[in-house]
Amino acid sequence: MVQFDDIIHQPLRLKIMAALNALPKGKGLEFSHLKKLTGATDGNLGAHIETLSKANYVAVTKTFVGKKPQTTVAATTTGRGAFGKHVASLRQIIEGES
Repeated sequence: MVQFDDIIHQPLRLKIMAALNALPKGKGLEFSHLKKLTGATDGNLGAHIETLSKANYVAVTKTFVGKKPQTTVAATTTGRGAFGKHVASLRQIIEGES
């Protein structure tokens, strides 16, 4: 049976999770790089990262590089598992299974 993850299924959140899951476990992407990859605005990307963070799918780390704030986002173990299940559901549809 195909079951989508309602949190990941939204297109921008799917892009975010795909980008983060392409990285080695424990590695993240800086906000501005994630913004370029997804084509999202600051506010839109921030809102979707917040949704993913509340679901424990991503971890957000805020630091300073010099005097400049830097936000890094990484997929959590929970997020990687949810993404894997979501991708498996997509594959079922592509392969014609139900």
